[in-house]
Amino acid sequence: MIDVYSWATPNGHKVHIMLEECGLPYQVHPINIGAGDQFGEEFLRISPNNKIPAIVDSEGPDGKPISLFESGAILVYLAGKTGKFLPEDVRGKYETLQWLMFQMGGVGPMLGQAHHFRIYAPEKIEYAVQRYTNEARRLYGVIDKQLSNRPWLAGDEYTIADIATFPWLRSWQNQGVDLDDYPHLKRWFNTIAERPAVKRGVEVLARERKPLHTEKEREILFGATQYARR
Repeated sequence: MIDVYSWATPNGHKVHIMLEECGLPYQVHPINIGAGDQFGEEFLRISPNNKIPAIVDSEGPDGKPISLFESGAILVYLAGKTGKFLPEDVRGKYETLQWLMFQMGGVGPMLGQAHHFRIYAPEKIEYAVQRYTNEARRLYGVIDKQLSNRPWLAGDEYTIADIATFPWLRSWQNQGVDLDDYPHLKRWFNTIAERPAVKRGVEVLARERKPLHTEKEREILFGATQYARR
């Protein structure tokens, strides 16, 4: 059994989708990041960076429990555990990993900033809004070009690179993007969205997550609480 400590965010959904795609048994433990659950001592023992998701696999690679944080590392681990969604051949493996790193180092952080400055920032800073909206559009363009001559990001196979990237593009409107401007990406996006495992994965904890309403919630996510040394 895999215990998943998560919330209904793009990074959380990566792991939810992967578990559904692999058919692995798992139990979800909600970590309400608006309420500050990510700063609890028990969670910090699993995820010292106080970020979701994290997992504990009771049947680790040596038969002993293993805990992991960082969504990309979790995807690689689950792919290795099941032999799914990461090619075995060396070339295919590294082509997949480079697009996974592209998501981890570019798509996630930059689109996260676009969300923040377009939606959550207490004041609208036009420079920041334009900077990250333009970067979001640039990244969509990179993905669109990559998909212009192949069905999936890393080639002919659906992989953890696709699983990692898809959840971040579900909020394209909030990023100032028109999906019609990226026809190859749109085809890829719609194909993934129709997969039964993906439909199940994005529903995990979705009913638990509510819009931010209080100043306390905003302070926990974006204020001094986030930056306290623990």
